[in-house]
Amino acid sequence: MDFRTRFLAYYRYLKTTDRKWYRHSIAVLLIISGLLGFLPVLGFWMLPLGLSLLAVDFPIVRRFVRRTYVALGRTIVKIRQRLRR
Repeated sequence: MDFRTRFLAYYRYLKTTDRKWYRHSIAVLLIISGLLGFLPVLGFWMLPLGLSLLAVDFPIVRRFVRRTYVALGRTIVKIRQRLRR
């Protein structure tokens, strides 16, 4: 198994586990690490990953994440349309 497959399997496990305290603690750690993304080892990719883990249990975060993903998708579509011209 390569790294990506193991990572996705663990992420899927975190989203479906019954231990909420475990999922919440990992999500908070990812969000804090994502805010420190300017440091060499940490990255900004951790922020949306932590938010998507919190979105499993909190409807407010779920709405925020969904709206952000939709807005990002629309922006990507607009940029692609501009580049095709």
